[in-house]
Amino acid sequence: MVRMLAFLVLLIPGLMAAGGIKLIRDTIFGKLIGPIPFLWLQLLIGIVLLVIGFGFFAGFLLHRDRKNGKVQAKFAKEKPKKL
Repeated sequence: MVRMLAFLVLLIPGLMAAGGIKLIRDTIFGKLIGPIPFLWLQLLIGIVLLVIGFGFFAGFLLHRDRKNGKVQAKFAKEKPKKL
């Protein structure tokens, strides 16, 4: 059940990123989609969806790898210093 929940958590940002790529591609070819009135707005929405989806996915992987100790030293979280 936990794996299914993790899959759903990663599926939603993945679909957002894929939708963003589709909007960007349609803007490049000059195809206006749905209720969006301008091509520049369609491009902006596509870029935002792509960055949010890809950023969430990358952050999830970084968090998981930090937890398992599989990152380089420059990406590892510093431990708080004791006074």
